[in-house]
Amino acid sequence: MEKGKSVVAELAASLRDVEVTPRRKPANSPTNKARPRKLVSLCLGILGQHLEDIITDISEFSTFFPPHIKLAILSIARRRRLLNDEVLISLADSSWEILDISGSDVSDIGLATVANISNNLWAIDISRCERITAAAVSEVICHCPSLEILRCGGCPRSESTARRSVYLLKPKLNTLEEDSWEELDTVEIGGGAESLRWLVWPKIDDNSKEIISMECPRITVNPQPSHFDLRGHKVPAEALASVPLDHSIIADIDPKTWAVAAAPRRPTVPTNPNAPPEIPIAEKFRLAYVEREARLAPKRAKRERQQRRRAEREYLMNDINAKSVALAAQVSKYLRKS
Repeated sequence: MEKGKSVVAELAASLRDVEVTPRRKPANSPTNKARPRKLVSLCLGILGQHLEDIITDISEFSTFFPPHIKLAILSIARRRRLLNDEVLISLADSSWEILDISGSDVSDIGLATVANISNNLWAIDISRCERITAAAVSEVICHCPSLEILRCGGCPRSESTARRSVYLLKPKLNTLEEDSWEELDTVEIGGGAESLRWLVWPKIDDNSKEIISMECPRITVNPQPSHFDLRGHKVPAEALASVPLDHSIIADIDPKTWAVAAAPRRPTVPTNPNAPPEIPIAEKFRLAYVEREARLAPKRAKRERQQRRRAEREYLMNDINAKSVALAAQVSKYLRKS
């Protein structure tokens, strides 16, 4: 018995110094491979690669897509430089919360229309948009009361728009008069971008920055990547200039989808030097107009003769003197024959 105990003690002492290290998985382990893309992402990738072929008719079938699919198509169109007012309005959905139209051809009309449709927007990126002015920013602030993140600047026109929009961000107190406090409760006393918390404007000028810091202390300009900003608020990823606003929407889509910015040009067929010169497009329109006029001239003349006879008949039926003259002519013609 004592001998068995001594053997166990020796075994325990010998195993005390043994270090057991976990087995490392090989580099080519199946668990280290990239996660396969979702079927929806693969379908969006195929659709995005051929987006220029269907972009003109997108309004006809966009109503069948759910909101997140519309937003993904919008992000692909923006990266392929196919985004304009028509495409944006066709895809707009009332449930959207973010809108990234940076670097697109969207104008004030498109942005104002979407602001009326999507009232729940809380993050908007209009940077590098050369066709957007302060008027559209005013519409956004008016119709999107939940707006917390605004991105702007990036090009001379957008920088000018941002400077002109600074006064729109300042809080306003409207002077109102009513008979009682109950009636004042239903009227908006305040104004301005009351919910805005983060302004991403990389090249903000000193004057605008001073105005915002003095009159809009709740707004943090160009927040840095950290867990909390200077006021203790958590900085969302959508407020970081280094991260595209719509990055999370297309994170699972293959980047090759928007590798080509525009549709590839079709190869031109070499012209035959002995062939007759091509007719200019203006001349083709003129010849088509002349041919159409020549084809419709007989029908037009026949229609004019019918209208003239109809007018003469109505005149004879309505005018007594003309009717008597016509009847007298018929009677004299009958008597002459008899």
